[in-house]
Parts: sequence; structure tokens; C-alpha cells
Amino acid sequence: MYLYTSESVSAAHPDKCADIIADTIVDRLLQLDPASRVAAEVFMCGRHIIIGGEVKTSADVGEGFYRLCALDALSSIGYPESGFDENRTLHPQTAEIQVLLSKQSPDISIGVDQESGEIGAGDQGMMIGFATDETEAFLPAALFYSRKIRDTLYRFALENDDKYGIDIKTQVTVDYGTKERFDTNRPLRIENIVAAVPHSESMGIEEVRRTIEKVIAASLASDPLFEEKSCRFFIDGTGRYVKHSPLADSGMSGRKTVADTYGAYAPTGGGAQSSKDYTKVDRSGLYAARWIAKHLVASGIAKKAIVELAYVIGRAAPLNVTVNTLGTSARSGMDDEQLSRIIAAEFPLTPGWITEKFGLDRPSPGHFLYADVAARGQVGYDDYPWEKLDMLDWFRSLPGG
Repeated sequence: MYLYTSESVSAAHPDKCADIIADTIVDRLLQLDPASRVAAEVFMCGRHIIIGGEVKTSADVGEGFYRLCALDALSSIGYPESGFDENRTLHPQTAEIQVLLSKQSPDISIGVDQESGEIGAGDQGMMIGFATDETEAFLPAALFYSRKIRDTLYRFALENDDKYGIDIKTQVTVDYGTKERFDTNRPLRIENIVAAVPHSESMGIEEVRRTIEKVIAASLASDPLFEEKSCRFFIDGTGRYVKHSPLADSGMSGRKTVADTYGAYAPTGGGAQSSKDYTKVDRSGLYAARWIAKHLVASGIAKKAIVELAYVIGRAAPLNVTVNTLGTSARSGMDDEQLSRIIAAEFPLTPGWITEKFGLDRPSPGHFLYADVAARGQVGYDDYPWEKLDMLDWFRSLPGG
């Protein structure tokens, strides 16, 4: 056996609630003023919601705007569930919301809003893109399945909120058999499935476990990596999961970067994405790096790839573009150093270029919403602009193909 595990959390997990509130603020400020600069962090504990950070915008907004963002976000997530009282789950109308936002430092604006019209990086740091051919989403298998199960259970809980809560966590262990199979992206089977799903106090734990196992098994019934008889399930491990939401566990924006990206299969660079506008390369740089890595794999150049971009505050162009195909390159005569140089020469990868390419300053229901990205994960869904494989012909045309 050679095992690897990844986890996911639902939109109703307290950390995700904080992310979604923060990105609802980003969405709405950019819709009012596309030049808004936002770094709005959120902390949740019990019924307390604290919104802090820095904002620069021409939009005429006050504390009521930010409170409404928080309440609307929680409502869209699905709080409160009908089967849980105010002592078991968060009822948004009882929340005590404190707004502690200040204006963004003018020292940052000097480097970001440049006279040439270019956008300088809003911070220093390195961002990581990763892709693998293990799954249709170009994500590692354990992360892919933990998300699939999470989404299934979240929908089930929303549809049965008189019995089940929506603050859900999932975890999947995949067996590759050998290290060699792991290195070459050949998973054998799903070994373990872990799920935490809140349940009504009136339900017995055995009923909960039977029901949740049945829902999970149905969602994976046709998958070649899943065999119900041999897979081990761990559902609500303590035997009781009634009190949930921020009433049971505090939440903070930016704490789920591993689950949001590659499930620990690749390094996590820089900071979190949620709560920030597009000038913060923690966000825009990650999207660009993932776009490159996904193209490297989808074009057949490599079976998996890591791409690192590094920036310094106030400078538009990245300090480096580094490609690592982890020994899986399928191109004779094309090494990682050459790929790095060619990609750096072809794509500017400045915050302005990235923003324009993916429309990061124009979040909308018909395009994408940062709050939706916060709920599902920063990468891995085809409807995100940075997941579009729109340059496959160029990547396939590289020397050695």
C-alpha cells in the first residue's frame, strides 16, 4: 500500500463562512467600483462576526453595507437549517457584527497604481500552480474525491435540513499501491472515506452513519476507484455531531489554503486568496500559475507540473517563472529550464495582464463570483476563467512536440 490523503470542507464550515463573507465584500465593491482595493479579513466566533482590514474605493458605502454582505453571505450558504435551534447552529439574525475597516495605506497605492497604467504587485511573495493528469479536473485524486463527496453531502444536507446540518468536512485516502505508481499518477482505489455531517439530536448515530454511507456510495457507484465492500467509512467519529457552525468552532478567512488548492500534493505559496482584490498577487498570481500548469499537463507536455511565480510589491513583472515537471516531461529535447524561459518570454504575467485575461476586476453572476470561488475552491472547476484551456495549440506547438 502507498496511501495519500486530502480533505475538503463545505461552504458552511466556519472558515469558509469567513472566506465567503470576505469575498462577498470583494465582489460587491468591485461591482460598484472596479478599481476598488480590498483586503477585508473576517473572524467568526459564536455569534460574533468581526470584519477588519483595509479598503480603498470610490463607492459610497458604510457599515450597513458590510453588515448586509455578511448576512446575505450566510443566507446564501444555507444558515440557519430548519432542524437546529439557536443553541445548535448559527441563526444569522442573532449575529453581532462589528466592522473595523480602515483605508488602505497610501504607501501601497504608490506601487500598485502606476502612472503608466500598469498595475504593480500589491505585495511580495511566491505563488504556486499545480496540475496532474490523475483526474478530469487536473487535480490529485484524493482532493478530487473529497470535493466530490463534500458537494454531494452538502446538497443532501440542504435538501434535508430538518435532519442534517451543512457544516460538513470530508477526507479521502487513495491507495496507489507503490511509490512508483504515485509518481506516475496511477491510483488504484479509494481506501478510506471520512465525513463529518451534523445531525439532529433526535437521530441515532447508527441511522446517521447508514444514511451518509449510502449517499456517498451512490455518488461513487460508477467510479472505477471505488469498491464499497473494501472501502472503510468513518462517519461522525465521536458518535455525536449536533452543535456546529461558528457556535461550535471559530472561523477565520484564509485558513483553508491547502483544501482550496492542491490538497497538500504541491507546495502552498504566498498567502490566502479570499478577502483580496486582484492586485494582490496571492490571488491573481495563483490563478495565472494554475492556468500555466494546467496547460502544461493538458497539452501533453508533462503528466504533472508545478509552476512558481514570484513578485515584489510595486513591481509589475514577476521576479521569476519556474517550471518543474517533476520528471514527467514527455517532450524529448525540452527541459524544465527551457520551458521556464519560453513561458516567461511569451506571457507578461503582470497583475494587469492577468486581470485583463481573466476579467478579475469584473466579478458577476454571468462571469464568476469570488464568493462562489471561496465556497468551492480556488482551482479545479471549468467555469472559472483561469481554468479555461484556451492556449492548448500554443503549448502543443512548443519545440519537441
